[in-house]
Amino acid sequence: MRQLAEVRKVVQQWREMEKRVTDIAELISVAEEDDSLKEEIQSEIEKVSSHLDELELEMAFSSEYDARNAILTIHAGAGGTESQDWAQMLLRMYLRWAERRGYKTDMLDISPGEEAGIKSAVISVSGDYACGYLKSEHGVHRLVRLSPFDADHARHTSFALVEIMPEAEAGVDVKIEPGDLKIDAFRSSGPGGQHMQKTSSAVRLTHLPTGLVVVCQSERSQHQNKEIALRILQARLLELELAKRAEERAELKGKRIDAGWGNQIRSYVLHPYKMVKDHRTDYQTSATDAVLDGELDDFITAYLRSNLGKEG
Repeated sequence: MRQLAEVRKVVQQWREMEKRVTDIAELISVAEEDDSLKEEIQSEIEKVSSHLDELELEMAFSSEYDARNAILTIHAGAGGTESQDWAQMLLRMYLRWAERRGYKTDMLDISPGEEAGIKSAVISVSGDYACGYLKSEHGVHRLVRLSPFDADHARHTSFALVEIMPEAEAGVDVKIEPGDLKIDAFRSSGPGGQHMQKTSSAVRLTHLPTGLVVVCQSERSQHQNKEIALRILQARLLELELAKRAEERAELKGKRIDAGWGNQIRSYVLHPYKMVKDHRTDYQTSATDAVLDGELDDFITAYLRSNLGKEG
């Protein structure tokens, strides 16, 4: 039923596009007698052209999971407060990007930093092709700036890891046997008032066959934290299965996959000059403030276009 709904949505989008083009053609025939319609026609053509670019990109998505909602995780790298502040800047950037696109976001878990920023955060991003668009963000992000936390205002380089996973469907994509789970409850260590500090509301799930561990402590109730942790664990197990398939394909093709942190995918330089550059596509811009405010579509589009025909 989910696949049928997705196909119907795609068909409806293209039929609406066909109708808009027909309407433009009719307006053009009328505009021959009425010059005042020319600006309206030009505006509509630009809108249709922009929407057509998006639809063509969506058609190019090769993974069966690209149409899914996404689970986005941010981890601060080594460097203490500097990297934790950078992780929070990235979190704000993705929340603003999702807001611009009309996607719904839900904070699943967050671990605050000791002085500023965050150690990690997990959010769900819900909307058409959220996973397909966000997969371009998976990797290490590097920031170069004058430190606001350094009395000497020295230049610092900070790193943060962004992970993108498709949201898994329980019982369909991933089946977890009750005996495969170890569940531990403990008191939350983060801020949140006396209730979270005095009750064992935090939950740690350990998937025994794989050794994967998920901790959730952002909600007040143990039941809520367990549900969220299970949701994240299902996504991680699906990601593990997809990575395994990718490695098998790579072996057949004679390619080697590096599963480590690897090199950064994108650099954000705020000093001594301003530039954001994607190292995979070489796309860059000096509008650093706009990018950090969520204007990521040009980077995402450049990545998707550079990968047309390479995946699958």
